[in-house]
Amino acid sequence: TIRSSSAASDVYKRQLPWLTQKLGRRRAWMVVSQLCIMGAILLMALIDPASSHSQLTAMAWAAVLLGFSSATQDIVIDAYRIESADADLQAMLSATYIAGYRIGMLVAGAGSLALAGYLGTSVEHYSYTAWRITYFGVAFCMLVGLITALVIPEPDLGDRVKPKDYSTTDYARFFALFLCAASVFVLVFFYGGMIGNSLKSVLKESLGQFGRIAGFLVETLRLFISLGVALVAARGLVALGLVNREMLNDTYIDPVKDFFTRYGVKIAVLLLLLIGFYRVSDIVLGVISTVFYLDLGFSKTQIAGIVKTFGLLMTIAGGFLGGMLTVRYGVLKILFLGGVLAAATNVLFMILAGAGPNLLMLKAVV
Repeated sequence: TIRSSSAASDVYKRQLPWLTQKLGRRRAWMVVSQLCIMGAILLMALIDPASSHSQLTAMAWAAVLLGFSSATQDIVIDAYRIESADADLQAMLSATYIAGYRIGMLVAGAGSLALAGYLGTSVEHYSYTAWRITYFGVAFCMLVGLITALVIPEPDLGDRVKPKDYSTTDYARFFALFLCAASVFVLVFFYGGMIGNSLKSVLKESLGQFGRIAGFLVETLRLFISLGVALVAARGLVALGLVNREMLNDTYIDPVKDFFTRYGVKIAVLLLLLIGFYRVSDIVLGVISTVFYLDLGFSKTQIAGIVKTFGLLMTIAGGFLGGMLTVRYGVLKILFLGGVLAAATNVLFMILAGAGPNLLMLKAVV
């Protein structure tokens, strides 16, 4: 049954006591995740990883907290975006999100490096004071998101929401299951590395001229084995009654069943393949593009000026253009156009490889 909004707010209250009641479900989680992000960055500012091994370990844990909190924020922002507007506006909202994300990347990446360098740190001379001030500055920038989360309205879902009446204990046990499964995955993957190295050597000798793919095969096998063991461990904990089975079905199993039921197996598999491979060439080339530009003879200054700055402007412009075209012509036509253009960029890289360090051609590729 679809419950009333008063019942929904009662459920949200149990999710985050007081804060959810004051801000709403989405904004409350936004504020919590952003405060955790700020806390992780401030913690990094107070740690000097070069002073001792224990400080380096503390920095690693702060980085884990930062990654966990930022991933939580991403999910909550996506949920807020989807719930705050109708489907025909989602493309423009997504374009706006990408624009903000890219600007944030520029500030946190190039901006923090520039500030740290200005304050006196470099590759040759490490300055903890410079990095401490830089981390404080980056944490201060997070106030933009925090103030925004406090000002914007909570999405009005009306009767669209179907809250489930789970207790705080259910949520705590569910989170414990996730932590146990994730820990098993990490441990198996980490300790499987030693066996993997030996297996790589054997495969390289047996595969001969195809020995270069040995690393890929071993790491893929290592990944799937780790996932399999984590899944078995999770199933065992579920069988022992660690979590509420209805909650588990509602969160993980029913959404997957609904996806395959709604589209059918054939279309569902095609959609998953589309999602998995749509931007694979762009992602792979993006990782090695800087090395490629350096090998062609471009200087780091030229790469930073054109790829990072000019490229940021092009990304923002392309995002908004894609959003407007999607609103005008629909999702499928622009997805097809995007797939064709993504493949065509590979040809541009080939032309650039033949042209050498040509700045005009680099701009065209970017």
